[in-house]
Amino acid sequence: MKTMGFTQKIILGLLLALGLATMAQANVGGPAWDKAPNKTNDMGALQNGAKIFVNYCLNCHSAAFMRYNRLTDIGLTEQQIKDNLLVTNTKIGDTMKAAIDPQQAKAWFGVNPPDLTVIARSRAGAGGSGADYLYTYMRSFYKDETKPTGWNNMLFPNVAMPHVLWQLQGERRPIFETLTEHGNAVEVFKGWEQLKPGSMTAQQYDQTVGDLVSYLQWMGEPVQNTRVRVGIWVLLFLGVFSVLTWRLNAAYWKDIK
Repeated sequence: MKTMGFTQKIILGLLLALGLATMAQANVGGPAWDKAPNKTNDMGALQNGAKIFVNYCLNCHSAAFMRYNRLTDIGLTEQQIKDNLLVTNTKIGDTMKAAIDPQQAKAWFGVNPPDLTVIARSRAGAGGSGADYLYTYMRSFYKDETKPTGWNNMLFPNVAMPHVLWQLQGERRPIFETLTEHGNAVEVFKGWEQLKPGSMTAQQYDQTVGDLVSYLQWMGEPVQNTRVRVGIWVLLFLGVFSVLTWRLNAAYWKDIK
Protein backbone atom coordinates (compact mmCIF):
# COMPACT_ATOMS: atom_id res chain seq x y z
CA MET A 1 0.00 0.00 0.00
CA LYS A 2 1.38 3.41 -0.99
CA THR A 3 2.17 5.73 1.94
CA MET A 4 0.63 9.20 1.85
CA GLY A 5 3.27 11.90 1.44
CA PHE A 6 3.69 14.87 3.77
CA THR A 7 2.29 17.36 1.23
CA GLN A 8 -0.75 15.18 0.63
CA LYS A 9 -1.39 15.00 4.37
CA ILE A 10 -1.27 18.78 4.64
CA ILE A 11 -3.71 19.20 1.74
CA LEU A 12 -6.05 16.57 3.17
CA GLY A 13 -5.94 18.25 6.59
CA LEU A 14 -6.83 21.63 5.08
CA LEU A 15 -9.72 20.12 3.13
CA LEU A 16 -11.05 18.41 6.25
CA ALA A 17 -10.80 21.65 8.24
CA LEU A 18 -12.62 23.55 5.50
CA GLY A 19 -15.32 20.90 5.38
CA LEU A 20 -15.82 20.96 9.15
CA ALA A 21 -16.01 24.75 9.15
CA THR A 22 -18.60 24.67 6.38
CA MET A 23 -20.66 22.05 8.21
CA ALA A 24 -20.52 24.05 11.43
CA GLN A 25 -21.72 27.16 9.63
CA ALA A 26 -24.54 25.22 8.00
CA ASN A 27 -25.63 23.75 11.33
CA VAL A 28 -25.75 27.13 13.00
CA GLY A 29 -27.98 28.49 10.25
CA GLY A 30 -27.58 32.05 11.48
CA PRO A 31 -27.64 35.18 9.35
CA ALA A 32 -24.60 36.20 7.34
CA TRP A 33 -23.03 39.52 8.31
CA ASP A 34 -24.68 42.42 6.53
CA LYS A 35 -22.55 45.19 5.10
CA ALA A 36 -22.63 48.16 7.44
CA PRO A 37 -23.04 51.61 5.88
CA ASN A 38 -19.85 53.63 6.25
CA LYS A 39 -20.91 57.07 7.47
CA THR A 40 -17.74 58.04 9.34
CA ASN A 41 -17.52 61.17 7.15
CA ASP A 42 -21.15 62.13 7.81
CA MET A 43 -21.14 64.53 10.77
CA GLY A 44 -24.92 64.34 11.18
CA ALA A 45 -24.87 60.54 11.32
CA LEU A 46 -21.98 60.55 13.80
CA GLN A 47 -23.74 63.06 16.04
CA ASN A 48 -26.91 60.97 16.01
CA GLY A 49 -24.82 57.87 16.71
CA ALA A 50 -23.19 59.60 19.67
CA LYS A 51 -26.65 60.50 21.03
CA ILE A 52 -27.85 56.89 20.67
CA PHE A 53 -24.66 55.64 22.30
CA VAL A 54 -25.00 57.93 25.34
CA ASN A 55 -28.74 57.31 25.76
CA TYR A 56 -28.80 53.54 25.26
CA CYS A 57 -25.29 52.06 25.54
CA LEU A 58 -23.53 54.13 28.17
CA ASN A 59 -25.88 52.94 30.90
CA CYS A 60 -24.01 49.62 31.01
CA HIS A 61 -20.98 49.95 28.71
CA SER A 62 -18.06 52.32 29.17
CA ALA A 63 -15.84 53.93 26.56
CA ALA A 64 -12.95 54.44 28.94
CA PHE A 65 -10.51 55.68 26.27
CA MET A 66 -12.78 58.35 24.82
CA ARG A 67 -13.32 61.79 26.37
CA TYR A 68 -16.48 63.80 25.89
CA ASN A 69 -14.60 66.83 24.59
CA ARG A 70 -13.29 64.71 21.70
CA LEU A 71 -16.81 64.83 20.28
CA THR A 72 -15.97 68.31 19.02
CA ASP A 73 -14.20 66.43 16.20
CA ILE A 74 -17.62 65.39 14.85
CA GLY A 75 -18.97 68.93 14.80
CA LEU A 76 -20.45 69.31 18.29
CA THR A 77 -19.62 72.35 20.40
CA GLU A 78 -18.67 71.94 24.04
CA GLN A 79 -21.92 73.62 25.02
CA GLN A 80 -23.94 71.15 22.94
CA ILE A 81 -22.07 68.29 24.59
CA LYS A 82 -22.79 69.70 28.06
CA ASP A 83 -26.47 70.32 27.30
CA ASN A 84 -27.28 67.05 25.53
CA LEU A 85 -24.77 64.34 26.40
CA LEU A 86 -23.46 64.92 29.92
CA VAL A 87 -25.33 63.51 32.89
CA THR A 88 -25.08 64.05 36.67
CA ASN A 89 -21.78 65.69 37.62
CA THR A 90 -19.77 64.51 34.60
CA LYS A 91 -17.30 67.05 33.26
CA ILE A 92 -16.52 67.81 29.62
CA GLY A 93 -12.99 66.45 29.95
CA ASP A 94 -14.02 63.16 31.59
CA THR A 95 -13.91 59.80 29.89
CA MET A 96 -17.14 58.02 29.03
CA LYS A 97 -17.82 55.82 32.03
CA ALA A 98 -20.82 53.53 32.43
CA ALA A 99 -23.55 54.56 34.84
CA ILE A 100 -23.97 51.03 36.19
CA ASP A 101 -21.96 49.67 39.12
CA PRO A 102 -19.65 46.84 37.89
CA GLN A 103 -20.69 44.53 40.74
CA GLN A 104 -24.36 45.06 39.97
CA ALA A 105 -23.72 44.43 36.27
CA LYS A 106 -22.01 41.14 37.00
CA ALA A 107 -24.84 40.10 39.33
CA TRP A 108 -27.52 40.93 36.76
CA PHE A 109 -25.88 39.72 33.56
CA GLY A 110 -23.34 37.20 34.86
CA VAL A 111 -20.48 39.18 33.32
CA ASN A 112 -19.31 42.78 33.22
CA PRO A 113 -20.36 44.49 29.96
CA PRO A 114 -17.25 45.06 27.80
CA ASP A 115 -15.74 48.46 27.13
CA LEU A 116 -16.83 49.73 23.72
CA THR A 117 -14.05 52.15 22.83
CA VAL A 118 -12.46 49.85 20.25
CA ILE A 119 -15.28 47.31 19.88
CA ALA A 120 -15.66 48.02 16.15
CA ARG A 121 -12.00 47.18 15.58
CA SER A 122 -11.97 44.05 17.73
CA ARG A 123 -14.95 42.27 16.16
CA ALA A 124 -13.60 41.90 12.63
CA GLY A 125 -13.56 38.33 11.33
CA ALA A 126 -14.08 36.10 8.33
CA GLY A 127 -17.63 37.39 7.98
CA GLY A 128 -16.54 40.99 7.45
CA SER A 129 -15.38 44.07 9.34
CA GLY A 130 -16.12 44.81 12.96
CA ALA A 131 -18.67 47.37 11.79
CA ASP A 132 -20.41 44.65 9.74
CA TYR A 133 -20.56 42.43 12.83
CA LEU A 134 -22.04 45.16 15.04
CA TYR A 135 -24.52 46.23 12.37
CA THR A 136 -25.78 42.66 12.03
CA TYR A 137 -25.67 42.00 15.78
CA MET A 138 -27.83 45.00 16.70
CA ARG A 139 -30.39 43.90 14.10
CA SER A 140 -30.49 40.22 15.16
CA PHE A 141 -32.20 40.32 18.56
CA TYR A 142 -35.41 38.39 19.05
CA LYS A 143 -37.86 37.68 21.86
CA ASP A 144 -36.97 34.55 23.85
CA GLU A 145 -38.85 34.03 27.10
CA THR A 146 -36.55 31.14 28.08
CA LYS A 147 -33.67 33.56 28.66
CA PRO A 148 -33.18 35.59 31.86
CA THR A 149 -33.37 38.89 29.97
CA GLY A 150 -36.24 37.75 27.75
CA TRP A 151 -34.07 38.25 24.65
CA ASN A 152 -31.68 36.26 22.48
CA ASN A 153 -29.55 37.01 19.45
CA MET A 154 -29.13 35.11 16.19
CA LEU A 155 -25.53 36.22 15.72
CA PHE A 156 -24.53 35.71 19.38
CA PRO A 157 -26.71 32.89 20.79
CA ASN A 158 -27.37 33.00 24.55
CA VAL A 159 -25.97 36.51 24.81
CA ALA A 160 -26.29 38.07 28.27
CA MET A 161 -27.11 41.50 26.85
CA PRO A 162 -30.80 42.44 26.54
CA HIS A 163 -32.15 44.21 23.47
CA VAL A 164 -31.71 47.81 24.59
CA LEU A 165 -33.23 49.20 21.37
CA TRP A 166 -36.36 47.02 21.46
CA GLN A 167 -38.69 49.99 21.83
CA LEU A 168 -37.35 51.30 18.52
CA GLN A 169 -37.36 47.99 16.63
CA GLY A 170 -40.24 46.19 18.30
CA GLU A 171 -40.42 42.45 18.98
CA ARG A 172 -39.54 39.84 16.36
CA ARG A 173 -38.91 36.15 16.06
CA PRO A 174 -36.72 34.28 13.54
CA ILE A 175 -38.22 32.00 10.91
CA PHE A 176 -36.39 28.76 10.07
CA GLU A 177 -36.82 26.22 7.32
CA THR A 178 -35.80 22.60 7.78
CA LEU A 179 -33.67 21.30 4.91
CA THR A 180 -32.02 17.96 4.38
CA GLU A 181 -28.31 17.97 3.59
CA HIS A 182 -26.38 14.70 3.25
CA GLY A 183 -29.19 12.90 5.03
CA ASN A 184 -29.21 15.27 8.00
CA ALA A 185 -31.91 17.78 8.92
CA VAL A 186 -30.55 21.32 9.06
CA GLU A 187 -32.38 24.40 10.34
CA VAL A 188 -31.74 27.28 7.95
CA PHE A 189 -32.58 30.87 8.84
CA LYS A 190 -35.06 32.37 6.35
CA GLY A 191 -36.09 35.73 7.79
CA TRP A 192 -38.02 37.55 10.51
CA GLU A 193 -41.62 37.77 11.67
CA GLN A 194 -42.64 41.01 13.37
CA LEU A 195 -44.60 40.28 16.55
CA LYS A 196 -45.01 43.82 17.85
CA PRO A 197 -44.13 47.04 16.02
CA GLY A 198 -41.60 49.47 17.41
CA SER A 199 -41.58 53.25 17.25
CA MET A 200 -39.52 53.07 14.02
CA THR A 201 -40.05 51.39 10.69
CA ALA A 202 -37.54 48.71 9.68
CA GLN A 203 -35.79 51.20 7.38
CA GLN A 204 -35.60 53.87 10.09
CA TYR A 205 -34.25 51.36 12.59
CA ASP A 206 -31.56 50.16 10.17
CA GLN A 207 -30.55 53.77 9.58
CA THR A 208 -30.35 54.43 13.34
CA VAL A 209 -28.22 51.33 13.89
CA GLY A 210 -26.05 52.40 10.97
CA ASP A 211 -25.48 55.78 12.68
CA LEU A 212 -24.62 54.06 15.97
CA VAL A 213 -22.20 51.63 14.32
CA SER A 214 -20.56 54.46 12.37
CA TYR A 215 -20.02 56.31 15.64
CA LEU A 216 -18.51 53.19 17.24
CA GLN A 217 -16.29 52.80 14.19
CA TRP A 218 -15.19 56.43 14.43
CA MET A 219 -14.64 56.17 18.19
CA GLY A 220 -12.28 53.21 17.72
CA GLU A 221 -10.01 55.40 15.58
CA PRO A 222 -11.03 59.07 15.43
CA VAL A 223 -8.20 59.97 13.04
CA GLN A 224 -8.96 57.22 10.51
CA ASN A 225 -10.38 59.56 7.87
CA THR A 226 -7.50 61.99 8.32
CA ARG A 227 -5.08 59.07 8.04
CA VAL A 228 -6.67 58.00 4.75
CA ARG A 229 -6.58 61.53 3.32
CA VAL A 230 -2.96 62.04 4.34
CA GLY A 231 -2.07 58.61 2.96
CA ILE A 232 -3.51 59.51 -0.45
CA TRP A 233 -1.49 62.73 -0.58
CA VAL A 234 1.65 60.87 0.50
CA LEU A 235 1.17 58.32 -2.29
CA LEU A 236 0.63 61.11 -4.83
CA PHE A 237 3.78 62.86 -3.60
CA LEU A 238 5.81 59.66 -3.82
CA GLY A 239 4.46 59.04 -7.32
CA VAL A 240 5.50 62.51 -8.55
CA PHE A 241 8.83 62.26 -6.72
CA SER A 242 9.50 58.86 -8.30
CA VAL A 243 8.94 60.29 -11.80
CA LEU A 244 11.27 63.22 -11.11
CA THR A 245 13.90 60.88 -9.68
CA TRP A 246 13.65 58.59 -12.70
CA ARG A 247 14.07 61.52 -15.12
CA LEU A 248 16.96 62.94 -13.08
CA ASN A 249 18.67 59.55 -13.08
CA ALA A 250 18.26 59.28 -16.86
CA ALA A 251 19.72 62.76 -17.40
CA TYR A 252 22.66 62.02 -15.06
CA TRP A 253 23.69 58.83 -16.86
CA LYS A 254 22.98 60.08 -20.38
CA ASP A 255 26.51 61.35 -21.12
CA ILE A 256 28.25 58.49 -19.31
CA LYS A 257 26.52 55.82 -21.38
